[in-house]
Amino acid sequence: IYFLTRMPSPKIIFQAFTDIKPNLIVAVPLIIEKIIKKSVLPKLETTTMKLLLKVPIINDKIKATIREQMIQAFGGNFAEIIVGGAAFNQEVEQFLKSTDFPYTVGYGMTECGPIICYEDWSRLKLGSCGKAAPRMEVKILSPDPENIPGEIVCRGPNVMLGYYKNEEATQQILDKDGWLHTGDLALMDAEGNVTIKGRSKNMLLGASGQNIYPEEIEDKLNNMPYVSESIIVQQNEKLVGLVYPDFDDAFAHGLTNSDIERVMEENRVALNAELPAYSQISKMKIYPEEFEKTPKKSIKRFLYQEAKG
Repeated sequence: IYFLTRMPSPKIIFQAFTDIKPNLIVAVPLIIEKIIKKSVLPKLETTTMKLLLKVPIINDKIKATIREQMIQAFGGNFAEIIVGGAAFNQEVEQFLKSTDFPYTVGYGMTECGPIICYEDWSRLKLGSCGKAAPRMEVKILSPDPENIPGEIVCRGPNVMLGYYKNEEATQQILDKDGWLHTGDLALMDAEGNVTIKGRSKNMLLGASGQNIYPEEIEDKLNNMPYVSESIIVQQNEKLVGLVYPDFDDAFAHGLTNSDIERVMEENRVALNAELPAYSQISKMKIYPEEFEKTPKKSIKRFLYQEAKG
């Protein structure tokens, strides 16, 4: 295990990859997403490249070259990159899958020491976080786990005995049969692959009682022009998109603040075209600074749930 001695900016992290050439890399999605979105995807979105990518043989060669460049950027000596700790952007993951890049997505929590689900990169189902880890039992509390999301519960020798000197909290998360209730909602297919939909405490209810998973809407919104990160909140039974724009990119392309507001409104209209009526976004609100995050780079959603504007 190698410890960085300074705050890990992208530059410091990549220098470490070059120097150390790690055998295994475990990363939060934000690091991978920034690299792909800033350095790789823009090169593929030029007119010439789009045309070349439509030619099968050239397409394969381009992807093979990109894959090799990315592998070398991470030190060139790793078995796989394990992504975890937060939701992985679908566009970035689809791109990595299409290039046969050796990544996988795991799922776990500290209370489970910490792995719950995992799969080797060569067998990972797109969008999932793998299957129950060895010696773990995992099930979904749903009448139809393949189609109706339910809470993930798990049981095994790596599950904690309880919270230290907090019996009340322990009883809330561990039932009498030893199942730990994670608070995460997911589907599970016939092969046991788990696909997370979101946190139960984040789920919103539509006007007619429909379940709305804000993480799924945010994932789409984060792929839209000049959006750096976003949160979907509910205000007066309507959904509002809170957006921190990529100001550097926008200003580099000659946009003003009023242009950014216009683009975000265009994003809202385009996003709504992809969403069912009950999860339409009523308005966008622009934030001037990055959203506050936890150490694992998940947005502190609770700080913004009551956001006004």
